[in-house]
Amino acid sequence: MTRRSFIGGAAAFAAAPAFAKKPEDIRGVLLHWGHNMWGESLPEGVTKITNGRLCNDHLKFDDALWQKLVDHLLLRKMNLVVIDLGEFPVYPSHPELAVKGSRSPDWVRTEVRRLKKLGLEPIPKLNFSTAHDAWLKEYGRMVTTKPYYAACRDLIRDAAEMFDHPRFLHIGYDEERISHQKGFQCIRTDEVWWHDFLWFVKTVEDAGMRPWMWSDYGWKHDDFVTKCPKSVIHNNWYYDEWLEGFDLASMKPNAKSRPLVELYLKLDKAGFDQVPCASNWCSSDRRKAGVKNDACMGNLVKFCRANLSPEHLKGFLMAPWAGDFDEKEFLSVNFAGIDQLAAALGS
Repeated sequence: MTRRSFIGGAAAFAAAPAFAKKPEDIRGVLLHWGHNMWGESLPEGVTKITNGRLCNDHLKFDDALWQKLVDHLLLRKMNLVVIDLGEFPVYPSHPELAVKGSRSPDWVRTEVRRLKKLGLEPIPKLNFSTAHDAWLKEYGRMVTTKPYYAACRDLIRDAAEMFDHPRFLHIGYDEERISHQKGFQCIRTDEVWWHDFLWFVKTVEDAGMRPWMWSDYGWKHDDFVTKCPKSVIHNNWYYDEWLEGFDLASMKPNAKSRPLVELYLKLDKAGFDQVPCASNWCSSDRRKAGVKNDACMGNLVKFCRANLSPEHLKGFLMAPWAGDFDEKEFLSVNFAGIDQLAAALGS
């Protein structure tokens, strides 16, 4: 980070609303403006895909539904919203990434200012995981090349400007492993993963923001905690999908959940700031069977308050993952997630 960019970032921080001054002050929810993070964006002229699914060629966003979500965030006293951007805006530096209906930079700036006035801190999220980067279109097939780095740097700067130089930028980076990318056109692992990850950390910092990430790479890589820069704020996520709970003492040694829960403790011991994440999401099979995931957030809050250092526990994030549902289910899932976080935090 240059001296000039550091001073600029510090000035922007000082001028921002006084959000999240104290530990656990972040009462946040992940919501989506864009959705082209699940699937493949195919090269021009290609019309079929053998694995996965095609992405939307038009924006799926409803202003009235968005306002209902904002109203509910305020009702339940949330103070931060992480916004997954994807294909939503017309990026000033790369308008070719837009789809039909993508919103202008001015729309984004106006909405960011409005959210701040309401008491919500908007944080941009650009998911650079190769498992979730279909929104990057052709650049998602250029990973580790000069055009890729140049485009990603431009997009990070665009997000910083459109969001009025926020404190954080969420870089995603989740599920970047072979099991989640079967049939994908481009993946990265091992040394290449580390090279790009550290490049993103530095690039976000050079743009005057603090990098925020999903932490699941650390579930199966023991060197993650020692090699990750301390400037990164962590979203380790645990949804208790296998109903194995949070009690490590009673959990089986080979339990699928063990490395997920243990990572909270490892990150804390290493001195990382965390915003632990839970969800009311559950798989489609479980939903069809009438199963609900209503207890995870409450259990996560109890576990983290009992086991993590107060100075490094910066708050909690709810990720409802309410995607392509109909309107009623979309609102129901999002509202339930927001309600569960509010209840877990005692409001």
